[in-house]
This record gives sequence, C-alpha cells and structure tokens, in this order.
Amino acid sequence: MKLALIRRQFSAVGGAELYVQRLLGGLADAGHEVHLYAEKWEGEPRGVTLHQVPVRGGRALRPVVFAENVDRMLAAGRHDLVFSLERTVRQDVYRAGDGVHAVWLEQRRRYASWWRRPFVGLGAFHASMKALEARTFDPANTRRIIVNSEMVGREITARFPFPADRIHLVRNGVNVARFQNGDRAATRARFGFTDDDFVLLFVGSGWERKGLAFLLRLMRQWEGAEPRVKLLVVGKGRLAGRVPSNVVLAGPMREVEHAFAAADLMSFLPVYEPCANVIAEALAAGLPVITSRSNGACELIDEGVNGHVLDDPADLPGLEKAARFWRARPEARPVPASKPLDIETNVRETLRILELAAEEKRRVA
Repeated sequence: MKLALIRRQFSAVGGAELYVQRLLGGLADAGHEVHLYAEKWEGEPRGVTLHQVPVRGGRALRPVVFAENVDRMLAAGRHDLVFSLERTVRQDVYRAGDGVHAVWLEQRRRYASWWRRPFVGLGAFHASMKALEARTFDPANTRRIIVNSEMVGREITARFPFPADRIHLVRNGVNVARFQNGDRAATRARFGFTDDDFVLLFVGSGWERKGLAFLLRLMRQWEGAEPRVKLLVVGKGRLAGRVPSNVVLAGPMREVEHAFAAADLMSFLPVYEPCANVIAEALAAGLPVITSRSNGACELIDEGVNGHVLDDPADLPGLEKAARFWRARPEARPVPASKPLDIETNVRETLRILELAAEEKRRVA
C-alpha cells in the first residue's frame, strides 16, 4: 500500500511523537510505502519518503494554508490511502488527536477570569480553525475518523453530521516499561523530598488548559496545615501570583519517568484534554491519578481502584478528599490498570483501521 501520512511538524526524537514514530515503523515493517507530508521535521524517520509542504503567512492562516497546499500536492500523486493527523481538507482517515476546537473554546471561556470571557475565541485564528475543522468532519471529505477517547467521539457526533459507525476508538499508548523503571530515591533526594513526604505530581506544559491553577489552590490551603505534602511540577508555563513554598517547579524533564517514580499521586485537572498521555504514563508507573471529566483519559480510571475523576476541575473539596483518600492508602501502590496502556496495541489497532479504509476505498474505486 502506498500511504500518505500528514503531520505538520514531525520530530523523530520527541517523546510526544512516539506514536508517530512507532506507526511509521510499523507501516514500513509491514511492507507499505510511506510518504510523510510535513511543513518541517527533525530527524530522519526510517523507511519513509519525506515531502516538505511550503507554508507562508501568520498564525491565523498557517493551518489553512498547510491544509490547502498539502491537498494540492496529494492531487499530483496517487496514493492508496491518505492518513492525516492534522485538520486537513481531504483524507481517507483522520486521527482527531486534538479533539474539537469549539469545545476547547467553550471550556476555556467557562474557566477564564470574568473579564476575559467575552474575548475568548475571538480573532482570525479561531475562526480559521473552526472552519477548517468543519471541512475535516464533513463525511464527504473524510472516510473514517480515529478518536483517542469516547468523549471526543461524542463531541464530534454532537456537532457535526459525521456517522457514528465511521468513528473508531483507539486509545493512546505509551512505553510501559519506561515508566516502570524510574529512580525514586535519587529523584526524591534531588528535589529535597524526604521519605515521609507525600508527593503529588503534575506533568505538562500549557498550564492554563491543563489546570495547574486548581492544584495550586490546594497547595496554598495545605501550605501550613500539611507540611509533609509537596507538589512537584514538571513542564513549563506561566503562573499568576506567588508560588507556595510546598511546590517545586522542576521545569521540563527529558527523563520524566523519574518524576513518576518519585511521586505518590498524580493530579492532572485539565479544563479540556482529548486524552492526556500523562494519565497512561502515571498508571504505567503504578501511580493513582486524580483527573477531570473533561479529560478523555478519565476513561482509564476505575473509581477508588486506580484514581478519582472530578466532574469539575475546580472542585477544591473534591480534590482534597481524593488526595486524602490516596494519602491514607500507600499500600495501594502500584495501582492496576484495567485497559491496555501499551503503544503496541495502539499501533496494531490503527493499522487495522487503515487497512479497513484502504480496502473500502478499493471496492468503491
């Protein structure tokens, strides 16, 4: 099969791109001819022919220009299947890894400061993204959609006339072995945590969307009352106000598996997240997780068994109650996971859907 894969920016070394790397490798190993269409890339993926898509313009127009340019480039060549990981004009299979833009704007508006709410979603960029998304979710332009959570599937069918039977759930996967081999003792010593400290963990960049502010409210409340509770923040972002003394800002960590090993509880409360990889990573490390209903990865949580799900990420009493629950149960770690977490399952199921779409396309050709 001659396959075109679309990804605006590709890195052969980034952890967030592990899915794309494994997928490309799986396609090449299966004997498929893979062509990657990207605006820019780092590294040289194995067994793949690279095609640079020229893009000019400001932030508002670049996604649309990329989509239209790659569409013209694909029209010049014949591919058995077009698989897009971006919102684009035409594709046989689209992986909706970014969720639904309109839902993100609604959630962002809901949790923004009162004076910012009227301005959330305004501007040419958001208009362009919603218009492009409408083209992507048009069943005349896309044969099949892969979602990484049931939540995103529901959002698509609620807002677009896309048939539910053409939407397939393939959950994100992670390198499970990697997150079972962190160094707990050395990492706790590095950040000044003692054996008696109960360490909460937050991992992520883009702190507004990922809800760090909600977790910081708890840490400010516990700053004097619970001296043995600490929070380790891994990633980068902007904070408003004072950082509590019981919070350690570690910045980005390349070997983030050590942060999971050092922690006792993962807390990640996004206002909108299609399916956060960090939840699967925490569960792979055996950490219980507190997350929000607006995170598609909450579907990995079995209540009281490997974590808790808050209906509202701003529910401070609910967060405190859940944190105390897990603090009182150190013997529960490592917690179990009832759904597959490995990336091999993800790649295998993705390949099955690509082959299904390719066969379907051949039949109607």
